[in-house]
Amino acid sequence: MSTAVATARPGQVLADLLPASRVRDIALVLGGAALTGLAAQLSVPVPGSPVPVTGQTFAALLVGTSLGAGRGFLSLALYALLGLAGVPWFAGGTHGSGASFGYIIGMLLASAAVGALARRGADRSVLRMAGTMILGEAIIYAVGVPYLAVSLDLSTSAAIAAGLTPFLLGDALKAALAMGATPAAWKFVNKQR
Repeated sequence: MSTAVATARPGQVLADLLPASRVRDIALVLGGAALTGLAAQLSVPVPGSPVPVTGQTFAALLVGTSLGAGRGFLSLALYALLGLAGVPWFAGGTHGSGASFGYIIGMLLASAAVGALARRGADRSVLRMAGTMILGEAIIYAVGVPYLAVSLDLSTSAAIAAGLTPFLLGDALKAALAMGATPAAWKFVNKQR
């Protein structure tokens, strides 16, 4: 039994089970940004929408719940800043502040929110994780859809039709995966104690 597992306690997120150090935190932030960039490359165009289906939201929400609010926010901030600076790791190898950049801003905020909830134990059961994922997705859309409307001069209904409705089923599936993954990781940790 490892000492990291033996010290698991309330108020921790999964990343806190690793031995604490500045190097750990830097590696986690870099890893969270890289995971989000890699997941964004799983990109499928949606007919009639400038926004593709990606693994990005799944990664952003997992980064937040696994790393906590601070490290999750920093990971997504790094992801966003490097993408703005020209790193081609937004959806489909793009970069810059295109019409879908609002979703990236939303992911940054959502990662912090779900990370804060995870620190309060919201990642330890499927039911609580469901609520956490729904809140995270809502934050992403609350920023992404209006940004899309403004950047493309769309009406509210057109922005919802292009930037929300086509993604609800896929996001429900991603949320279901996250709802199973994080509580399962905690069950494993608790069995090792």
